[in-house]
Amino acid sequence: MSLDSKLQPFQVLAAAIASEVDALAFYTKLQEKVKNIILLRKLKFLAFEEEQHRRMLQKLFGQRFAGKPLEVPDVSPLPKISASLGDDPPVVDLFKVALDAEETAGAFYEESGKAAEDEGSRRLLTYLSRVERSHAAMIRSEIDLLVTYPDYYAVEDFHLGQDLFHVGP
Repeated sequence: MSLDSKLQPFQVLAAAIASEVDALAFYTKLQEKVKNIILLRKLKFLAFEEEQHRRMLQKLFGQRFAGKPLEVPDVSPLPKISASLGDDPPVVDLFKVALDAEETAGAFYEESGKAAEDEGSRRLLTYLSRVERSHAAMIRSEIDLLVTYPDYYAVEDFHLGQDLFHVGP
């Protein structure tokens, strides 16, 4: 990912905040399609994390750019997570879009951290980069389960003696 050098630091943070809000809404909406208790907990965790990221970024924005309006640039370096989806995509496709968004956010935060002007911003953005990459790893694992067991998301618990048996993390 190449960070647009025309973007001002306050625009970079505004885009990041908008991305976190979008991801929170996406994971919250995805919960409606999932019945599996374990997967549902993971989605709730991801939504919680995105909300925490939004709070951290808004705090940083307020500290660094007090009085500036929080306006997302017209061309955001972080596209909306669900922008490429149709009306009712398969759940596995939703997870693939989420994976792409997490990987993009991780790269964006890493690059933004390197370009940050102060140590506090660098640390926060580096931290967020690492967390987004851990989200990507979790989602990658869920995609593997969804591909192997297509009804994994649609059952509340595991099936004993049938195709789907989920034990452990």
